[in-house]
Amino acid sequence: MNKLLQLQLSSPLDLIKYPMNKMLEQKLSAALKSRDERLIRRRLPEFSQIVTSQRSVIDFTSNDYLSLSQSPTLRRAVLRALSSAPDILGSGGSRLLVPAPAHSALEARLCRFFDAKAAILFNSGFDANVGLFSAIPQSGDVVIYDELIHASVHDGMRTSRLPRDSLISFAHNSVSALRHTIKRLLSYRDDLKTGKASVFVAVESLYSMDGTFAPLTNIVDCVEEMLPLGNGYVIVDEAHSTGIYGPKGRGLVAALGLEKRIFARLHTFGKSLAASGAVLLTTELVKDYLLNYARSFIYTTALTNASVVAAGCSFDMLEDGTTEGLAAHLMKLCSYLVNRICSHLKDIPPTLLRLPVHLEEYSSRLSESQSQEAWHISFQKVGQSEESLRYDGKQPVKSTQGSTRTPSSRPFQFPSQIIPLLTAEPRSLSAFLLAFSPSDHSSVNTQYAPAPVAIYTKPIFPPTVPRETSRVRICLHAGHTHEDVEILIQGIVAWAQREIEAARRSGKEWNQTASELGVRTWMESKL
Repeated sequence: MNKLLQLQLSSPLDLIKYPMNKMLEQKLSAALKSRDERLIRRRLPEFSQIVTSQRSVIDFTSNDYLSLSQSPTLRRAVLRALSSAPDILGSGGSRLLVPAPAHSALEARLCRFFDAKAAILFNSGFDANVGLFSAIPQSGDVVIYDELIHASVHDGMRTSRLPRDSLISFAHNSVSALRHTIKRLLSYRDDLKTGKASVFVAVESLYSMDGTFAPLTNIVDCVEEMLPLGNGYVIVDEAHSTGIYGPKGRGLVAALGLEKRIFARLHTFGKSLAASGAVLLTTELVKDYLLNYARSFIYTTALTNASVVAAGCSFDMLEDGTTEGLAAHLMKLCSYLVNRICSHLKDIPPTLLRLPVHLEEYSSRLSESQSQEAWHISFQKVGQSEESLRYDGKQPVKSTQGSTRTPSSRPFQFPSQIIPLLTAEPRSLSAFLLAFSPSDHSSVNTQYAPAPVAIYTKPIFPPTVPRETSRVRICLHAGHTHEDVEILIQGIVAWAQREIEAARRSGKEWNQTASELGVRTWMESKL
């Protein structure tokens, strides 16, 4: 061995560790380099890249849908509550080690608010999904999940007792695909037919990347029909609907009156509620089981007392109706943006920029004036199925039998606050919007003359979303104004015009070169 190297190694253990460290570094670096080459490497956003001292930021990225993180009312309420709370610092450890009266009180309150039999707090929605899906499904059970379900559900399923062939996806929001999957299982699984094994169906009420609503009533009906012995269980993640939809922001399950037909509901506090943590709503038996078997609950320090106090203040605003006006304004902005974007997309090639099909269909059906008034009908009516709500700004149509009806089978006929702009060039669009100056593009729309701003958006690409569905994900907030939305639209249209013009110039250059040199000569020059 080289004498210099031998002097550097202080123990026999170093002889083993030294080459392994280098190998590990090489493997990690190679993995990151691979992501760099495929343009999918993730990095933390830096504030200095977003804003300068001369420009204000319009945020279209965060999940702060009701803008409560900027609410002076909520801020004052939290500070008052913290000043009077007996305990605010830390939590002392795991819930199973240390009594937590504040946590228990919030769980009891949320049972009443959401009309649930039992509630159990987790540190995050991720932890709740991991705990639920890793612990509850028993040997022989099956989990059927929407293909766009959140990553936390996947992590929970992977650490469960179930083999991979018992974890089955179905096409996004397709009740017929769900029905087909259950039917196929029943064709060779007698234990499912006889109720000796269970089927869990995992969906989100509102999907975070596509902004689509799940057809919850149809899904529940399908599961109950196909598994009449009661061994089918629907689990709904309401992370992105909490605070906005349903009576006083209770979510889509409550909006549809499905509380008693859902096995478990997840509501998170870190998005619309501007707090942290999550609650899983289920039965006392399931809660007791999770206390004993959910590792993401057992082996972690509980939410801090301050976090519990802050979450309680957010729910105060839901219960006293403060947030209903915010949600109403938000829904109007959603319809406004989709209709305005669609009017411009007629002049933009869909290969460059387009909306998802469900938003294109929405815009083709409704006028802006109708859509801006109709959200109350769909989400303040409790106990009606989504098929019974016709989203046209009028009262639902009554059939001769007295039940409401609608000609469409789609779950909800209006856009959510999550609006994906599908494009093969999401980085280009996002970077353009960040540097966009409305005053330099006055020809796009001269209705507003805003001060210099930075339009902050984020490009989303695989593996976060499926291949060939890269996008800029727009998240609207109650704190946005129509002027903010107009500036965003101006930026999007200006980017599209730039790209179209660049393609036109490129085409002209190709035609000129081809005519002067010949196509073959031009192609050889590029090889």
